[in-house]
Amino acid sequence: MKDILVAFGRASRSLMRRDIFWHLLWPGLLAVVIWAGVAFYAWTPVTEWLYAMVSGWSWIDGWVSASETTAAIVLVLIQIATALLVVPLVYVTAAMLVGAVALPMMLERVAHTDYTDLEQRRGGSNLGSAWNSILAGVLFLIALVVSLPLWLIPGAGLLISVTLTGWLNQRAFGYDALMLHADKAELQRLRENWRPQLLLLGGGTALLAYVPVINLVAPAFAGLAFVHYMLETLRRHRLKYGVTVLDAEAGTTPQKLP
Repeated sequence: MKDILVAFGRASRSLMRRDIFWHLLWPGLLAVVIWAGVAFYAWTPVTEWLYAMVSGWSWIDGWVSASETTAAIVLVLIQIATALLVVPLVYVTAAMLVGAVALPMMLERVAHTDYTDLEQRRGGSNLGSAWNSILAGVLFLIALVVSLPLWLIPGAGLLISVTLTGWLNQRAFGYDALMLHADKAELQRLRENWRPQLLLLGGGTALLAYVPVINLVAPAFAGLAFVHYMLETLRRHRLKYGVTVLDAEAGTTPQKLP
């Protein structure tokens, strides 16, 4: 838990840098503009379609038909669930933009100043990052659609959204954070061995998506937190197991640590 808090602190420090702040902001703003436009045109058709679909369920049809009050409550629940659904849709769009475009740029800047001692073994690639982000986004959306009936349960929508977003964060940003510095074996091993911690970190950053204003930078901040957490984990892993580390400033060749 301490390492996760340290990663949060380092990410907060990094976002104050001028060469990083813009990359924190533009993915969230673009995602908000896209989904605000979609919501403006699709809100009424979508809520009406969902109401018609839910009303057709045998165990709800009797309640809706028997009372106008019950019908109104169901409609309100559908509208609340739809509004909550927009948040993860905005987040997953911004997260895909961060993972595919913004985070690789931020990673180079952060690594240049904070992790110059780590040898870059380039076990990943920008193409791999883009594919990983797209696949994570598709799986996220499938799980979101499958879970929609549960969103009518008060509180379930928020819990499901945070859980899925936490999974999305660790799946997408865990790869991006290591792609420059880890070799292929390290990239796979660290993501598997630290999966519980990555899910916890992903869930913690997912909560930021529901904080007004902060949610604009939440996906990019999550990416930065993963960069700091995973690169520090990689550094400790190499030191513990005596793996080579490059003295980038001196320009020496990698040496075996004692």
